[in-house]
Amino acid sequence: MLVPVKGEAFKELKKVMPMIPKTAVILAAGLGTRLGGKPKGLLRVAGREILYRTIVLLKRKGVEEFVIVTNGRYAPLYREFLEKHGFEAELIINPEPEKGNGHSLHLAGDKVSGRFVLVMSDHVYSETFVERAVKGRGLIADRRPEWADAGEATKVRVKGGRVVSIGKNLGEWDAVDTGFFVLDSGIFSVTSALEEERDGDYALSEVIGRAGLEVTFVDGLPWTDVDTPEDVRRARKMLVKTAVKGAGDGFVSRHLNRKISTEISTLLVERTSPNAMTAVTFILGLLSAILSLANLPLAGILYQVSSILDGVDGEIARAQMRASKLGGYVDSLLDRYVDGSFLAFLAYSTLREPLWYAVALLALLGSVMVSYSTERFKGAFCRDAYSEIPALRKLPGKRDERVFITMLFLLYPVQTSVKALFLLLALITNLRVAITAYFISKKVSQSKTI
Repeated sequence: MLVPVKGEAFKELKKVMPMIPKTAVILAAGLGTRLGGKPKGLLRVAGREILYRTIVLLKRKGVEEFVIVTNGRYAPLYREFLEKHGFEAELIINPEPEKGNGHSLHLAGDKVSGRFVLVMSDHVYSETFVERAVKGRGLIADRRPEWADAGEATKVRVKGGRVVSIGKNLGEWDAVDTGFFVLDSGIFSVTSALEEERDGDYALSEVIGRAGLEVTFVDGLPWTDVDTPEDVRRARKMLVKTAVKGAGDGFVSRHLNRKISTEISTLLVERTSPNAMTAVTFILGLLSAILSLANLPLAGILYQVSSILDGVDGEIARAQMRASKLGGYVDSLLDRYVDGSFLAFLAYSTLREPLWYAVALLALLGSVMVSYSTERFKGAFCRDAYSEIPALRKLPGKRDERVFITMLFLLYPVQTSVKALFLLLALITNLRVAITAYFISKKVSQSKTI
């Protein structure tokens, strides 16, 4: 039971809780010369504009107002983009985009007050990165960049938790600048001074260095900047590779299927839709079931191929920011139809004795109940079973493992191997369901919040 926090306790809690800024400034005045003069914020990476990703992720974390600084040439394109997606944002025109991006920040000074987020329009961030970054202060830096090109990135030296030097050519550095900042309106006193000294032509890095900003480290989480076509490819791959569902994957998915499916998704993410891939996977699964009437090895291989492709629609949906509960629901239903069809056709084509039909029926029921046992938990308690009970992740018998085992048994099919397959599936699936029910009942009896 949740107890509301009131009075002095609430005041103390607010002191330690990070306050999420309500406004974001997005710098998009660059001319994009290395990408053919296109506005980088409107480049589509994995099927979505970079700016779309930034705005949606920030909105999810509590940011409500957006200020976009762009140039006169690109302003109509950004207005069209905002209207297309129903976003509300204030556009500020930088009439001198050839000047440094510090000047673009200065132009937003009259539109923000208090704490605000500052991001670049050409940076791609994952949701996990944004979730951590908005709770930070000052410059958000990464000591272990996994996707960004550290050679091209702006480096920072940090001492006492603050920036002491910043630049692309630092010989010694502690972290790289992620292009994400959580600032307050005091930063505009620094830009005002630089406006007078440099006639408005100065880089954001000069602002950061002179302000001696605090540094918050967000290490190793997915982000990258996009300046070249190679950067676009790297960002696309990052979004797909980090779109893996993860928690519900079995052993075969973690060590085989995902390694293949993410490569396929990277190739297809800008060429197809999640729904199209769901349909293709479903058709292949049904074809594998029908093929079991004629050629068992080929049927088993096609069944495994459909299992690998079964991850592609979800990976593409998450990378394209099109994932939905309905899509996951439909995908789960279709998987049950494929599995039921395959086992039913296999039993029909290979078994003769009534006893083995009963074993096949147990295997089929157990296969359906494996997913039902965890999905019913989510339906009853609105929690993910694999997150609440991590031990379930190690239990054998998930769909990817069953499909792979089925393929192995069918590569050299004889009647005894098919019977052994049905017996094995009946045992591991129903035993898994029983253990799952035990773990869930134990969890429910011990927890006061479920």
